[in-house]
Amino acid sequence: MVLTQSKSMKDSDTHTIDSMFASRYVQAPLPRWRLPDHETPKDAAYQVIGDELMLDGNPRLNLASFVTTWMEPECDKLIQESLSKNYIDMDEYPITTEIQDRCVNMIARLFNAPLDEGQPAIGAGTVGSSEAIMLAGLAFKRKWQLERRAAGLPCDKPNMVTGANVQVCWEKFANYFEVEIRAVKLQEDYYVMDPAKAVEMCDENTICVCAILGSTYNGEFEDVATLNDLLDKKNKEKGWNIPIHVDAASGGFVAPFMYRDLVWDFRLPLVKSINVSGHKYGLVYAGIGWVVWRGKEDLPEELIFHVNYLGADQPTFTLNFSKGASQVIAQYYQFIRLGFEGYRKIIYNCAGNAKVLADAIMATGRFKLLSKPEGVPLVAFSLKDRTRFDEYDIADGLRRYGWTVPAYTMAPDAQQVTLLRVVVREDFSRSLADRLVTDLKRTLDTLDSQPPKLVQAVAESIQEQNPELANSDKSVDEIKAATTIDDSTFHETVKKHSEDHHQKKKNKSHKKHSIHKTNGVC
Repeated sequence: MVLTQSKSMKDSDTHTIDSMFASRYVQAPLPRWRLPDHETPKDAAYQVIGDELMLDGNPRLNLASFVTTWMEPECDKLIQESLSKNYIDMDEYPITTEIQDRCVNMIARLFNAPLDEGQPAIGAGTVGSSEAIMLAGLAFKRKWQLERRAAGLPCDKPNMVTGANVQVCWEKFANYFEVEIRAVKLQEDYYVMDPAKAVEMCDENTICVCAILGSTYNGEFEDVATLNDLLDKKNKEKGWNIPIHVDAASGGFVAPFMYRDLVWDFRLPLVKSINVSGHKYGLVYAGIGWVVWRGKEDLPEELIFHVNYLGADQPTFTLNFSKGASQVIAQYYQFIRLGFEGYRKIIYNCAGNAKVLADAIMATGRFKLLSKPEGVPLVAFSLKDRTRFDEYDIADGLRRYGWTVPAYTMAPDAQQVTLLRVVVREDFSRSLADRLVTDLKRTLDTLDSQPPKLVQAVAESIQEQNPELANSDKSVDEIKAATTIDDSTFHETVKKHSEDHHQKKKNKSHKKHSIHKTNGVC
């Protein structure tokens, strides 16, 4: 409780202690949609806002998100100390600018960019992978346009090829910058882009093919090496020059430390740019992403702006201008604090906890595992039997224990598959994994003990079809007994209603997914 001390107007030596919760500032609601007319004391403002924020979920129990929710206190201190720095002001903050450049070079070399000793890498810090993807897409589009114009060919119908499982930022790029997106549909039991089908969709207007290293849906890595080989063959046959971009938002800080023999990065000649989220397995709080290019020739010079109104010539290639420098500094802290070995230990620990969690979930016998051994540390799973309840009911049940576990449908054409997903981050300990399994079992027990909603729905349907049973207080069994429906027909009706009921939930979720690309799944 916050206490305020105030001196009496009559006696300066007399102190009265007033509880903050007795003050007028917390006894009446503050305006929500307009500025208040008068000032609010700082301690009252802090208390009122803090009280509302208590109703937010606990970030560390938000298992829907890949985004980092814990950093060391020393890094928190660095972030606090650098909050007032504007990252874009390179003349005023030259050390911060150099730190950004160091991070770009470290990431480019981590991804095996073909750089000589001392040769600077080409890249940029961004607000997140969404901005990074926009920049990479713009570079591909502009380079394609320049090549087409030089050859005297039309350049008004650019397209790009992706899997249907891409993150919504790719759809945004295609919409905002007028590029046709050609999506390879998924299929059941194959939830990533098929490289062969992707290459088949390419034509002379394709600006790039996007491969995902760590699908948002189930964490699986796409086969970039096979895509490179097939696309290289197609390019030579047709005389094209279609490149590859790797969206490594989730997997870029996983694969180099866990799967060192996996070839997915600049070791493949057609991979021209890669984005990665520093705020995911780069282990930094939300607000930092990176994009790096293979070489200078892959980023058209005309996209780079030079400004001098902050004191010196400053080249910039971003969608925004001003932004805080603290997340860049936090990324550099993690790089020098952890090094390769530190990141390797953390990623291996996350993968170990994910395996323990997956084994425990599968041991219930109720689920099918949809995530893969090689991929981002997460557990994606779906129910084997939905006749009594479905994944959305489980997600709701877990929320009662404080857990945020998303239930959502796969991308087209596998949207008939509904799944739950648990992202295992650095701060998700073995103890929390054990507690989650305990709460999952308790949720299942609770759902098992409840009257089957679908059977009740069938009973209501029977009542509608039999007027003499309408508005009766009979049980489900009594209603069934009062009709001529045999057990086989009854159970078939239950099954049909189960499918219809689940399809309605999926349709509702898919509609929401189409607008928001799966709320809570990022």
